[in-house]
Amino acid sequence: MSLESTEELILNMGPQHPSMHGVFRMVVHLEGEVVTKIIPKVGYLHRGIEKLAESRTYQQFIPYTDRLDYLASPHNNLAYVQTVEKLMQLEIPERAEYLRVIYAELARIASHLVFIASAALDIAGWTAWGYAFRDRERILDLFEMTAGSRLTVNIMRIGGVSSEPPAEFWPALKSFLDDLPEMLEEYYGIYLGNEIAMGRMKNIGILSKELAENLCMTGPVIRASGVDYDVRKAEPYGIYDRFDFDVPVLYGCDSYDRNMIRLEEIKESAKIIRQAIRDIPEGPVMAKVPKLIKPPAGEAYHRVENPKGELGFYIVSDGTPKPYRVRIRTGTFINLQSLNEIAVGTKIQDVVAIFATLDAVLGEVDK
Repeated sequence: MSLESTEELILNMGPQHPSMHGVFRMVVHLEGEVVTKIIPKVGYLHRGIEKLAESRTYQQFIPYTDRLDYLASPHNNLAYVQTVEKLMQLEIPERAEYLRVIYAELARIASHLVFIASAALDIAGWTAWGYAFRDRERILDLFEMTAGSRLTVNIMRIGGVSSEPPAEFWPALKSFLDDLPEMLEEYYGIYLGNEIAMGRMKNIGILSKELAENLCMTGPVIRASGVDYDVRKAEPYGIYDRFDFDVPVLYGCDSYDRNMIRLEEIKESAKIIRQAIRDIPEGPVMAKVPKLIKPPAGEAYHRVENPKGELGFYIVSDGTPKPYRVRIRTGTFINLQSLNEIAVGTKIQDVVAIFATLDAVLGEVDK
């Protein structure tokens, strides 16, 4: 073998790796430092959650949904309970609808803050990581006030929400929204406006609009590739059609824009929450539902705009207190299809940044 020739190196990244965001493994084929192929390996966190749903009553399964995208658990609750409500043709109290929107958009902001923190950390931005996690704590405090929990926030119920927020919830929420613009300026100044971050992410991991659409990708990832698609606008659920907000779309198609899109979406979520605070009516937070829920026989599919992408539940009812079949469509699982397509030709250090910008949470990949 001549000194100029190289041989292929096969490198395992994960499942135990600082940049994996969970127990994910990718088999990376390299020529020198250049990636020639990536084979994603999933299943290390598989818990059979869809099958578990079929052995639990409809109410008992709600806390299990928290464990899908555990960084935005209210969205998983919401998608599931709204699917059951669709089966039952159940009408939800107005106040509960507004509270659901507030909790969901707070969870979106919290999830995007974790994204910003972890993406910065993956390219050695330790300080930026601390800023975003500092601010996320204030959202977790708000969840704790109402639900008593901070991460797996089991707050939604079939027919409404678990309880009325305490009096101190509202001033704390308004204070957070008032401080949010300054927080976003800090993230840009210390991370996204940093020339090192730009050098590591601009024109890296190009995901074209055509490829994103062909792979059926959703969420911020596809919107950073020039696709104007958001379930809240395309097929409004709950009361989202009452709110005035924009769907941010960027056209760089690279790792940098997949960061910036989250920053823009945080602004829109804050706009929605402010409108919900302004318009929320008085009244009950739960509909009158039987203690033992037995939807009529039939099937329903319902989807929401999770922070990671489109999250959908398909439920088949046979008229008993337990669902006959449950299947879950998660955004991250679909989005990971693109990893091999967009990472080939980049350097090994770029793979870490690219994977970070796909915002994978393995709880909703493996299920």
